Amino acid sequence: MSLALPEAEAPVRAADLAARAKINLALHVVGRRADGYHLLDSLVAFAEIGDRLALEPAAGEADELELDGPFAAAVPAGADNLVLRALAAAREVASQAHLDLPAARIRLIKRLPPASGIGGGSADAAALLAHVAAWHPALRAPLRQAGLRLGADVPMCFDGVPARVFGIGEAGKPVAVLPAAPTVLVNCGTPVSTPDVFRRLARRDHPPLPPLPVRGFPDVGALATWLAPTRNDLEAAAVELVPAIAEGVADLCEAGALFARMSGSGATVFGLFADDETSARAARDLAERHPGWWVAQTRLSSLS
Repeated sequence: MSLALPEAEAPVRAADLAARAKINLALHVVGRRADGYHLLDSLVAFAEIGDRLALEPAAGEADELELDGPFAAAVPAGADNLVLRALAAAREVASQAHLDLPAARIRLIKRLPPASGIGGGSADAAALLAHVAAWHPALRAPLRQAGLRLGADVPMCFDGVPARVFGIGEAGKPVAVLPAAPTVLVNCGTPVSTPDVFRRLARRDHPPLPPLPVRGFPDVGALATWLAPTRNDLEAAAVELVPAIAEGVADLCEAGALFARMSGSGATVFGLFADDETSARAARDLAERHPGWWVAQTRLSSLS
């Protein structure tokens, strides 16, 4: 028998949710499962910039989705949208606990470019699932597991903390300390197909990341030093598909980044800077040099 919760206890209530951009600071491909999924060892952080979800109870019995923001036209508005899929998954998990998840009206503000290696859709789905989990902590584990069925990035976005991530993305160990490093994100505007990138890999058995510092990273300089010998094993394959990725990395370095690299499977690249003034100047310079590119000044979230 289902239990319809009163509005004050309903798992989906009026809320304004942040879906922060995910950044793979380092990403090593260390193996491949029998089912074809690649095994990763990745240092993941989150930026302060991201999409936003505004939730409120729906007027009727059906879920509603409104898309807004600069990249609204680039994402599906129907049942294929990851937020609606996450809501359906959350409703299934809730029903198994004999809870009714009421219909919701969702306004999704898309500020992150799609198919760009910074987890936009995954972060949106994870924000919805985490919101439900916040009201019903007993559902947290099954909601996180449901997220994995939506995409390998969803569990790490669900956790939302800097972490070293293993497996296909479902396992993670939080980082003790991560600096709120000034960061510039750059995307040339060309979507990158993750399956196409993985198909182009020359090898899939790279060594894992080196050990993380026990006390974490006290400042951006320490983080950049640790990142220097690491890799993104997807970058070379992505550059073959979109050469402008390499241009973005070079431009960030030229603009004063302490470290720059592609995130995920691309095409977004990030640069870490010593201070906000330098990162702001770099963002202005890159936006002027590439008027058709997406350039965003932000900071790494220090939440852990």
